[in-house]
This record gives sequence, structure tokens and C-alpha cells, in this order.
Amino acid sequence: MEKRSSEETATVINSLKIKEEHATVKIKEENVEEKKEEEETVKKEEENEEDEEELPHAEAMDIFEEGLAMIVQDPLLCDLPIQVTLEEVNSQIALEYGQAMTVRVCKGDGEIMPVVVVQNATVLDLKKAIQRYVQLKQQREGGIQHISWRYVWRTYSLTFGGEKLTDDKLKLKDYGIKNRDEVTFVKKLRRK
Repeated sequence: MEKRSSEETATVINSLKIKEEHATVKIKEENVEEKKEEEETVKKEEENEEDEEELPHAEAMDIFEEGLAMIVQDPLLCDLPIQVTLEEVNSQIALEYGQAMTVRVCKGDGEIMPVVVVQNATVLDLKKAIQRYVQLKQQREGGIQHISWRYVWRTYSLTFGGEKLTDDKLKLKDYGIKNRDEVTFVKKLRRK
């Protein structure tokens, strides 16, 4: 083995230090480039956000309703009104998948209300669905604003096949009610 002189050793050490400095500078340059790329990405995102204009609520609702009107033209949802609610869309989809049924409720004036309830609905669920149907219809037509449902259910009862649906907790299936069956509003007779 040859012994290196102190000058040679110093030269080797200096060249190693220079290589180390070059590597450090290169790493710093890479970090600076990464930061620049991140800053450019953030700037582009901010510019995109600035480009998107904020719409007033009324305009946003108009755009939403236009889109909804296009969706309602789908054959699956064509039975729904133009001012459809999420509840009505979900009910229609449940109908198509067999998870719900339509009960036709006949009023005394001959009007038939197609009310959608889940397959295992109770009489109380049917009553609530009737209330919701009537409320939505009134909102759309601008009719009577308030109905006392307590009075309605105290004065009228629902019947199916001549049998009154008196127990709110019983399922419609227990009364034999199936999809597209007719239930009738009948005025209760007073007891003297």
C-alpha cells in the first residue's frame, strides 16, 4: 500500500467536499422546482375558481329545475309532475324495483289519488302518504292552505272491500291490499 501524502489526502477530501456541495445544490434545486410546480398548480386552481362565477339562488334553482325537467322526461319517471320532489322520485324508483306499491284512493267526488307506499306499509303510513299527496297537490295548484287532518280522520275512514281500515298499526297486506287496489274515503256514521 502506498501512503498518500497529506497534500493528496487534502485534495481527495476537497474533491469529496466539492462533490457533496454539488449534490446538495442539486437537491436544493430539485426542491425549488417542486415548490414552483406546486405554486403553479395552486395558482391554476385559484384561477379556475375565480373563473367560475357565483350564481344567485334564483338562477341556480332555475338551472336545477331545467335539468330536473329533462330527467323527468325519462320513461321511468315520465309520470311525475314537472315540479317534482326528491320524495316523489324515490317513490317512483321504488315502484319500478317492486319495493313500493300504488294504492288508488277514491274520494267521494270521484277523484282518484294514486298514492305510493312501501310494500310493508301500515294504515298509518297510507294516511301519511295521503296527507303528503294532498299537500303537494295544493302547493302546485294554490288551493286551500291548511287542512285539519285530525278532523278528516275523525270524520272519514278508509275502506277496502267493505271493511274499514280502523287499526293504524295493521299492515295493508293484512287487509289484503295489493298494488293498484282501490281504497275509498267513506264518511263515518254518527252514533246517537
